[in-house]
Amino acid sequence: MADVVIVTGPPGAGKSTVAARVARGYPKAAHLHTDDFWHYLVAGAIPPYEPASHAQNETVMDVIAGAAFAYSAGGFTAVVDGIVGPWMLGHFRAQARLHPDVPVHYVVLRPRREVALARARGRTAPDALVDEHPVLLMWDQFADLGALEPHVLDTSDEESTATERRVAEAIASGRMVL
Repeated sequence: MADVVIVTGPPGAGKSTVAARVARGYPKAAHLHTDDFWHYLVAGAIPPYEPASHAQNETVMDVIAGAAFAYSAGGFTAVVDGIVGPWMLGHFRAQARLHPDVPVHYVVLRPRREVALARARGRTAPDALVDEHPVLLMWDQFADLGALEPHVLDTSDEESTATERRVAEAIASGRMVL
């Protein structure tokens, strides 16, 4: 069994870039880009930030958590990147109860609000989320994580390589384990 690493935060935090690089640092790893799992819904999909998407999101997160632990069981460190707020951690905790020997690391990249919005708006991919309302709505959801605040890294003023290094160090130290 290998670790499960969740790299999360609001849009524009650098999750995908950092998670992919962190994953490549392991001898055996899988990078699970959660946006891909929403793209697997080919009919009836609801944008995941819409209130009506709750049941859909629960299903997709069950699939993602199951995939992460399946990779772990195969000896691959599973690096999950996407919007995995505290409200979705139950899916990973349920899997962790079935696999108590698998450490689950939770790393929240949270740049300042205006930095996240500027980064999100600067995206050029055809399906990139660049609209202000959902970007800021999701940033606000990560604004105060209560007991999980120690899992937050402010990425406002650093390049992705520096964030990658900080994330790898935080994981290696064990301080991000749930």
